[in-house]
Amino acid sequence: MLSRAADSLYWMSRYLERTEHTARLIDVNLHQMLEQTSEDAHSHWARLLDSLHVPLTEKMHDVYDIIQALTFDATNGASIMGCIAAARENARHVRELISSEMWEQLNRLYLQIKDPVMEEIWHAEPHAFLTRVKEGMHLFQGITDATMNHSEGWYFIRVGRFLERATATAALLNVQFRVLLEVEQDGVSKPLDYLGWVGLLKSCAAFEAYCKVYTATISPRNIAEFLLLSAESPRSVRFAAAMMQGALQSITKATNTRPAGRAERFAGRLRAALDYDQIEEIMSNNVHAYLENIQRQCAQIHSAIHQAYINYPIDVALTQRGASQA
Repeated sequence: MLSRAADSLYWMSRYLERTEHTARLIDVNLHQMLEQTSEDAHSHWARLLDSLHVPLTEKMHDVYDIIQALTFDATNGASIMGCIAAARENARHVRELISSEMWEQLNRLYLQIKDPVMEEIWHAEPHAFLTRVKEGMHLFQGITDATMNHSEGWYFIRVGRFLERATATAALLNVQFRVLLEVEQDGVSKPLDYLGWVGLLKSCAAFEAYCKVYTATISPRNIAEFLLLSAESPRSVRFAAAMMQGALQSITKATNTRPAGRAERFAGRLRAALDYDQIEEIMSNNVHAYLENIQRQCAQIHSAIHQAYINYPIDVALTQRGASQA
């Protein structure tokens, strides 16, 4: 596969996963505002921006400005509109590799969100608007799995999806635990931020799945274990690492680049750590450092993918071609 095509499929998938994640974060925080004071609401929105690595600018005077920046601001690359537009542009570059159904669904989402009427729907029924966005992303994933050949390009899509998911989940946990550690260091006894932790689970689409395992008891320790180490939850970092490793192994096999490349080794190392790490050890040590290390490892996987399949030197490409023809 050409590096340009691999790059476009990879980033198309990452942008769409980011769109769904951002829409869910906004939806959860909007619902929670009904039960929060204005001070609590402001701190929760600040955490949301922090987890998305979006700086709080002078233009964001209130919650409305924050939501607008994360929804319809086309100049903001992290906004829902910006991510869908970027995903569509990447899909356009590989129009011949994706199915017609995939292109139609993505194009439909793009045209819907650009429709001026959508802003009216957003003001009148924000939950309905955000639900439409999330369901549109889920539909695109289902269409992709059902209509696209499960070959090299499909695996690049899976790598992008699960790398973005692992990074986002670790970032959310990191922000939430940072607040918890700050409270503990103050030495002042404060009640557990129940809404904040429930919101974290809902932001990862994991609240009901968590309750099936731990009942409705909200515990930072249990939440960390579920979102980090669960082998069954599709939203856990461990699950995402396993999917990444499997996809990279398939890409390595398809491109005849044995032994395993750096990206596959990095993904395997991350998965192995999550397979054998214990939550008691993570919690007793520096959980903040642990979560930042996961994000660094995800960044290493991303860099290794680009070096191996996208920005590789021409002599490497000629060597690989010669090996495949031998």
